[in-house]
Amino acid sequence: MAHANAILFDLDGTLVDTAPDLAGALASMMLEDGLESLPFERVRPWVSWGALSLIRLGYGTDLDAARVATLRHRFLACYEAGLCRESILFPGIGEALAALDAASIRWGIVTNKPGWLTEPLLAALGLGGRAATVISGDTLPYAKPHPMPLLHAARELSMKPADCVYVGDHARDIEAGRAAGMYTVAASWGYIPADDDPAAWRANRLIHAPADLIPLADALHDLLGAA
Repeated sequence: MAHANAILFDLDGTLVDTAPDLAGALASMMLEDGLESLPFERVRPWVSWGALSLIRLGYGTDLDAARVATLRHRFLACYEAGLCRESILFPGIGEALAALDAASIRWGIVTNKPGWLTEPLLAALGLGGRAATVISGDTLPYAKPHPMPLLHAARELSMKPADCVYVGDHARDIEAGRAAGMYTVAASWGYIPADDDPAAWRANRLIHAPADLIPLADALHDLLGAA
């Protein structure tokens, strides 16, 4: 295939730098509980692993199910209260999305973030209504790495999965994209622990900056023409 008709993005760590607000929510909780908060640099690489991983990072892994559930509820409430205080688009993402719009290439978002957090975050960032499809972690019975969310996004766009690109910053994203039959792109600017290697995720392409997707027409031709 030489051309893509749609490009889908993960959200946290790919389109949006949400780490400051997520780390801030964890820090607030820990301080409330009389614990010393963790340095931001230690928290940032784990953001794409989700709320439970952040809770275990801050509170340890020796937690029973009830304690984990309570902490998760508090964490999400704290995060919601400061949802978009410091979160911003990664540098170059705004230009990439504008290039897609100008080229009449539809783009969408497939994230494991729950919809009640995804929608207000997109609205706060000025992205509400721009994405052709938004699939959140609670839209369907399964979330990534299951391919169902990506396949559902392709159906909403009336696209074949093979005509879609999926860009993400986690091995889970690439696993889901490959299982869905999409061309996969690993974004190395995301939240990746030092001991993880995006080159080992078996993505079709590894890119190091959002600017690698611009100009869009040529970038998409290059991404898929080399497959």
